[in-house]
Amino acid sequence: MKQWRKSARRMLALVTAVLAALHPVPVFSESVGPNTVAMAVRFNHTLDSYQPEKDHYRFYFTYKTVHPWWDAVAMGMEEAQRQFLDRGITVTYEYLAPEQASAKDQIRRLRAASAGGYDVIGVDVADESVISPVIDEMAEQGLRVMTFSSSDAAPGCKRIAYVGNTHNTRDGAALAEALCRKIGGRGKIAILVGTPGAPCHEERAAGIRETLSRYPEIEVVATEYDQDSIGIARNLTTKILSEHEDLAGIICCNMSNPVGAARAVRETGRSVVIVGMDHDREALQYLADGTIYCLGIQDCFSIGFDTIQVAVKVADGILPGKYYPEKTEESTTLIYREDAREMLELLYGEI
Repeated sequence: MKQWRKSARRMLALVTAVLAALHPVPVFSESVGPNTVAMAVRFNHTLDSYQPEKDHYRFYFTYKTVHPWWDAVAMGMEEAQRQFLDRGITVTYEYLAPEQASAKDQIRRLRAASAGGYDVIGVDVADESVISPVIDEMAEQGLRVMTFSSSDAAPGCKRIAYVGNTHNTRDGAALAEALCRKIGGRGKIAILVGTPGAPCHEERAAGIRETLSRYPEIEVVATEYDQDSIGIARNLTTKILSEHEDLAGIICCNMSNPVGAARAVRETGRSVVIVGMDHDREALQYLADGTIYCLGIQDCFSIGFDTIQVAVKVADGILPGKYYPEKTEESTTLIYREDAREMLELLYGEI
């Protein structure tokens, strides 16, 4: 995380406000030109004109699992915190998660936070069916609860607002479409999903399956859950490769499994098209050398920055509407080999 933060800030000057003004960011886009990387991850954010009602806020945020993806979200939170401080407003927050994704653990953390006197409690939902009723209970107790990051609660849940990826199904469909075009619309495919019940992973898998259903010559030979673990993803991929010598492609639904899949493919010397999600350094290196075909990069920095902005308004009792939407959409950009080195330099200082 520290290296990601240091390198990203060093490159911040390259991502200018003028560029952002000239090229509005879509919710989802494919790699389209020289500005692709700059638009995929935007660091040039400024707080909006809303005037907070207090000079000190305390928040609690819990997310699925300790992982570099959420480190990038935290970087955006820190920038919003700094800008609030420049305005004389102190924002402090807890930012905690388990080593392994667990809805049971998330419930325990939410119960503890409920008694902590926080202005707002934010949660990146580990399991939609399990966590949503807990959020409803908290709301009925008068607690202000929002969701953020990659996974919203179930439809109808009493959470106040959501900041994050609102188009996971479309992201999965885009990855599947990219792979199908690459392999000519025929062949055997495996899907690595992630954590069972995690809304973002399940939604991407649904988008993948719906897209693949339009290709009659595509056969899905395996769908596996890797628990958002690189090691498990590697082992599952090795097993799938051993069982299917003619496997054409692997579609990955989170940040961990493209790395695990790529390691297995490299170790076995196989030629398999891999598509997946996010900005893991090793994944970007595999993208650069052609082991991975494409990656869907979510703008984690923007997610973190906007989460703090929205949390302040929620804390002030402002409901979605005039000052912010119920769902704050963030972008995903599909990048390819030609974008990899620039992304590595921007995020990690690697040339």
